[in-house]
Amino acid sequence: MSIRFRTICAAAALAPLALLAACGSSGSTSGSSGSASASATASASSGSGSTTLSETGSTLLFPLFGAWQAAYATAVPAVTITSGGTGSGTGIADAATGTVTIGASDAYLSSAQLAQYKGLINIPLAVAAVNVNYNVPGVTKPINLNGKVLAQIYAGKITTWNNAAITAINPGVTLPNLKIVTLHRADSSGSTFLFTSYLNDQDPADWSSSNVGTTITWPSAPGSLAETGSGGMVSGCGSTKGCIAYIGISYAAKATAASLGTAALANKAGKFVSASTASINAALATFSGSTPKTGAQSLIDTTAPTGYPIINYEYAIVKTTQPSAATASALKAFLKWTITTGASATYLGAVGFEPLPANVTTIAQNEISSISG
Repeated sequence: MSIRFRTICAAAALAPLALLAACGSSGSTSGSSGSASASATASASSGSGSTTLSETGSTLLFPLFGAWQAAYATAVPAVTITSGGTGSGTGIADAATGTVTIGASDAYLSSAQLAQYKGLINIPLAVAAVNVNYNVPGVTKPINLNGKVLAQIYAGKITTWNNAAITAINPGVTLPNLKIVTLHRADSSGSTFLFTSYLNDQDPADWSSSNVGTTITWPSAPGSLAETGSGGMVSGCGSTKGCIAYIGISYAAKATAASLGTAALANKAGKFVSASTASINAALATFSGSTPKTGAQSLIDTTAPTGYPIINYEYAIVKTTQPSAATASALKAFLKWTITTGASATYLGAVGFEPLPANVTTIAQNEISSISG
């Protein structure tokens, strides 16, 4: 297996909104532009002194967080926010150890993590999705894929694009005799958790639950490549004919610019659906009514015929007890801003995200209220 590692800054450079959070010092910057409503400014400013909040984690969330960071710097200049795209696993670990104030994650905290890190909570911020992209020249129609075929591709059992299992679910599409090159994340990634959760839900025989997580032991598929960050997945797949990769929706424009196709994925109803505002919300409607008060919920493999099967809540992972009252106050104000003013189409629409349903917003607000210093 050959490995290619790409820097966090490369991931940021590919992000649609990364100019709002450019790689400055060690991949962390504070925003300096943007706007927010006067009412949001007043609300966010209350109780916040001169305070620095730090965030690291999900590269899927990183472009949106950069936009939030920049707007909040204008709205509440007394609060400085630094951010970095390092992968969800690092975000969770850094929040748990107190290295950062906020760990950004596409994955909710596992029961083991909750037991290990007392006082750590996950707060839903928005709704995202993960695409399956590919580099198959000459194919213009979205290729249909399901969890069973994807599991066998990533296990090295299906090795060419014209394999009978793929052509069977793509009637009328001529697929080339081109070697498939699987790409996966080298870093600890929430996108990996979401993608492998989908494989396991659709085909537990070929993809066991023991191989679901932010970091897993990948099967030895011929020629497979490992890439760091969502940006690394885009550039790696763009330069590799025959590749297949799972990439967060916030990088969809960059994937298109790299001439990558985007698959239509089978949901639990057996329908092939592409990610869109309508299909993400159709899927969300089948889950959000049962979201628990902790906010931790899998949104994988909807039964809605028109629903997209790989969606998730994006989470802020934080400690309920902060180092000081000032930090707690500033953190609570910022997080409340993200799910109110920051949940507008101005921010979410640019990265393909959707706002939380009203009941989940209430859950998030209750979790935020539990923070103290």
